[in-house]
Amino acid sequence: MALTNAGSEAEPVEQSSHPEIEQDSTKVLMLGALGVVYGDIGTSPIYAFREALVASSGGNVAERGDILGVLSLIIWSLTIIVTIKYIMFVLRADNGGEGGVLSLMALARGSFPKRSAVILGIGIVGASLFFGDAVITPAISVLSAVEGMNVVTPTFQPYVVPLTLVILAMVFAVQRFGTGGVGLVFGPVTAVWFLAIGLSGLNHIIADPEILWAVSPHYIVAFLINSPDVAFVTIGAIFLAVTGAEALYADLGHFGRKPIVLAWLAIVFPCLLLNYAGQGAFVLAKNGHVGHPFFEMNEGWTLIPMVVLATAATVIASQAVISGAFSLTRQAVQLNMLPRLEILHTSERQSGQIYMPRVNVLLALAVMLLVVGFGESSKLASAYGISVTGNMLVTTVLLFVVMTRIWKWRLWVAVAMTAVFAFIDIGFFASNIVKVFEGGWASLAVAFTIVLAMWTWV
Repeated sequence: MALTNAGSEAEPVEQSSHPEIEQDSTKVLMLGALGVVYGDIGTSPIYAFREALVASSGGNVAERGDILGVLSLIIWSLTIIVTIKYIMFVLRADNGGEGGVLSLMALARGSFPKRSAVILGIGIVGASLFFGDAVITPAISVLSAVEGMNVVTPTFQPYVVPLTLVILAMVFAVQRFGTGGVGLVFGPVTAVWFLAIGLSGLNHIIADPEILWAVSPHYIVAFLINSPDVAFVTIGAIFLAVTGAEALYADLGHFGRKPIVLAWLAIVFPCLLLNYAGQGAFVLAKNGHVGHPFFEMNEGWTLIPMVVLATAATVIASQAVISGAFSLTRQAVQLNMLPRLEILHTSERQSGQIYMPRVNVLLALAVMLLVVGFGESSKLASAYGISVTGNMLVTTVLLFVVMTRIWKWRLWVAVAMTAVFAFIDIGFFASNIVKVFEGGWASLAVAFTIVLAMWTWV
């Protein structure tokens, strides 16, 4: 693998005249995207449905209406936020093949010179929030995976933090091989993961096909009307199902739009829907007893392999934001928002596949500091969400500018589309911002530090 010092950007690769070669390249990039881009959102079924049911029921037993309402909220959140907003629209707003909130800011800023300073400020806030997410995601994903060993034996508890630090050191150490190399290792594991969770859910859907009625949004309306007291808290838990969506756009330069879109539509989205629906059917069959449906619905010989696979998948989940952080930092350097840093190209075909040694070290230190400081994934969970929801809201605002100024959409169409996205983003942000004093301050502290650095340099 060629590592090239990238003070200047790599030359664009010529389009292949052989369609079969291009097709094989797309398949390889799809596999890489599975391991790098979708690890985060792909592990959400482990905890998202359970946490949302606990929040909605206030205990360990959920009513039928709560189960169908929560499942419907997850289905439509994945559909509107990920499939429609990010896959259909946001990924189209690339800046020379690069994605991420700073690419979106550059597009919006260039089309709106009269409000250049305002758009710059919005972009800096969005980028800073992503860095806050990039610090928390590896910490919580690896820590939660290692804590799973406590299920085997409680005597493992004293070794959770030390082992987490060792695994994190290994994750950051392999970054120098590039997202292409990392993706070829992580990709097959993640592909098996999605196949496993899809089949796991399908088994219980076949046992109770009526769970598919949850696709009707009227269950959402009924849930919000019948349970207004817990709806706000539940929405905050529902958001766990879509965390990782922001990484799709940030990692655009590493794999390109086509492999990311195809991987989502052909593999990730269907398997996530099958698993969430399967969990819903399983909980209904257990008379609403919540427990830990993701693992409990894997009975007999399938349980231990699923636990092992889940541990591997949650470790891989941190890769999406690490790669995104490299891309975002390079864009900040190119836009003169940060000082020049060493950038190494790790692929001769994909100019967006890069490695930044200093960023990798700083990110590793910040992540490890969080692990030592918080010690438990449950404490870190409160810090999870504020940065992601804030980043998504900023993306919606900047996307509106691109829709109207660059894509030349009719104003009423852009306003209508943005209103839907903004309504959902604000709802999720409001339900997460209340966690500031429970741990949310950590991601905001990271974001504030980055804002200060960027604004000072600009």
